[in-house]
Amino acid sequence: MGMNVGSSSGSGEPEVLMDVNTTPLIDVMLVLLVMLIITIPIQLHTVNLDMPPPSTNTPPQEPVVHTVMIDFDGTVYWDEEALANQAAVDAKMHEVGLLNVSDQPEIHIKPNKLVDYGVVAAVMASAQRNSVKKMGMVGNEQYVK
Repeated sequence: MGMNVGSSSGSGEPEVLMDVNTTPLIDVMLVLLVMLIITIPIQLHTVNLDMPPPSTNTPPQEPVVHTVMIDFDGTVYWDEEALANQAAVDAKMHEVGLLNVSDQPEIHIKPNKLVDYGVVAAVMASAQRNSVKKMGMVGNEQYVK
């Protein structure tokens, strides 16, 4: 720290001026900065990860889907093939029900919005009697009108 004594503005006594010399402080900060940079460990640009080995299993296959459409007049279509009567619907559902649950295809029921609910209920009851587990109602805007 230094002290400057300068002339006064007319009172006759010298005016004391005090200035802080910042040069040593800057030098100390630079030395600390250099020490910090030197002591930081070198950063690697790679990250070592323990990844699991690639799977040799084949990806799951898309499920087999059978579409059961019910027309406005009660006609039941199995994959766009018209079935003659309820016995034919029962036979198709029985074929699906005999398969193992994991191997059963999905049954998508698409009724026309004008069809009597009894026909839809009969198809769903047939699936239930024959132990069909993968079944659901699907709304198709192109068909349900």
